[in-house]
Amino acid sequence: MSTTRQHPPGGLGREPEGAGVSSAEPVRPAEGAERQWRTLSLREAAGIVPTARDFARQALQDWGWLPASSADRRAAAEDVLLVVSELVTNACLHADGPDEIRIAHSPKVLRVEVADGGAGQPAPRTPHRAGRPGGHGMFIVQRLCTDWGVVRVPGEPGKTVWAELAAPA
Repeated sequence: MSTTRQHPPGGLGREPEGAGVSSAEPVRPAEGAERQWRTLSLREAAGIVPTARDFARQALQDWGWLPASSADRRAAAEDVLLVVSELVTNACLHADGPDEIRIAHSPKVLRVEVADGGAGQPAPRTPHRAGRPGGHGMFIVQRLCTDWGVVRVPGEPGKTVWAELAAPA
């Protein structure tokens, strides 16, 4: 489902100002905090999609999703990496590239956010044609995620496309 809610059901909302870090510096949540955020600027990155996937993979390792201890946990981590690839690729194809990727983790939800300067509105192609090349990105995101949507800040260019996946049991 695509929405424009500021804070979707997972309740992670947007990263607090100044809380983001590069992939080299893990976020250490305050005592009792339930979420952890990672942020990576992609403005000057080369190989944007692999860079974003490596960033996400490192976060998943740091958060204990990888290496996976079961097939379900491995599938959940692979789903996260696929969603990262699809969101970043869409920003490359339709919005002159992503500015930033943010990943948040709580005990029940993992949230991926990709910020870009584009004005477009992502949506799954309807009708979805499985046998045709291209146009599957947002359909894949919709199928793998518990929810996804777009956040725009009034008066500012660009948008943030977010997607949430359930944490593995």
